[in-house]
Amino acid sequence: MPIHPAIAANLHLIEGIESFEQGLADPEQRARLDAFMSIAGAPEPPAVATRSASAPGPHGDVPARVYEPAGGGAGRPCFVWLHGGAFRMGDLDMPEADWTARQVCERAGAVVVSVDYRLCVGGVTYPVPHDDAVAAVRWVRDSAAELGIDPERISVGGASAGGNLATGTVLRLRDDDGWQPAALVLAYTTLHAVVPAPSAALAALMTEVPRLLRFLPEDRAAITSNYLGGPESRADGYAMPANAVLEGLCPVLLLNSEYDDLRASSEAFTAALALAGVDVRQVLVPGMLHGFLTMPAADVEPVERALALMADVVLGTGQRQMAAA
Repeated sequence: MPIHPAIAANLHLIEGIESFEQGLADPEQRARLDAFMSIAGAPEPPAVATRSASAPGPHGDVPARVYEPAGGGAGRPCFVWLHGGAFRMGDLDMPEADWTARQVCERAGAVVVSVDYRLCVGGVTYPVPHDDAVAAVRWVRDSAAELGIDPERISVGGASAGGNLATGTVLRLRDDDGWQPAALVLAYTTLHAVVPAPSAALAALMTEVPRLLRFLPEDRAAITSNYLGGPESRADGYAMPANAVLEGLCPVLLLNSEYDDLRASSEAFTAALALAGVDVRQVLVPGMLHGFLTMPAADVEPVERALALMADVVLGTGQRQMAAA
């Protein structure tokens, strides 16, 4: 389908912005970016209780924010969530982190733990963000009683770079701990050091997307080298999960934006998971660009459906549907 009208109507706002770093640093461009990303004037997200927490990790404590559903009690599902930002941007307050956590918390009645992993700036590189993510999930698992959650109902997920970290974390916990979460939930993520070539259909769609919102090979090369602290050849299976042995992973849900260069990576990874015998489901979110979880669900129906599916998986109904498919 065409680019969703809610996005297409705002594309003019990003004209002349050459990069997100430039846009975020300039007040006038930042206001236009906020308006484009539906931050300015967006409806309030669900009001759920939050508190700060931290997980002990090899590089120091890893900050996190815990979202508590109404009603309290024990045995609740839990969702550990990792925001995106090309491994070098993002925080717990960005909509992709905070709004998504609030939505899943309310919809699934789940405790959500949003992780503030260290970013690849100022000399920080892999494996530091990966180690932070692993430490956070281990802390959640080992603190199930204190968090009031069922240790058998912990799901892990992430968007974009956060999806890469979530996948590497689940692989690491499989190998080191012999443990898997109930499910892995990935949104518009990338799993390859070099993104596979797009299909002809995807390549044609991407001609409609402004340069600022593209992930061309040179963009991904810069992101990858910054994350790894060197060339792509350094990427092991935890840094770039497409390089990993995939057998034995928990059920996986991948939500792909229709208009996204990185979709080619998720599609290839889906095929690799299926060949490895992993219970996997891939869903194409129509009309959406990369980063659609920043958009208010009340105004954009495909985002509403994506969040509902995420909540179903966290709640447990989604896994049962996948198993029955």
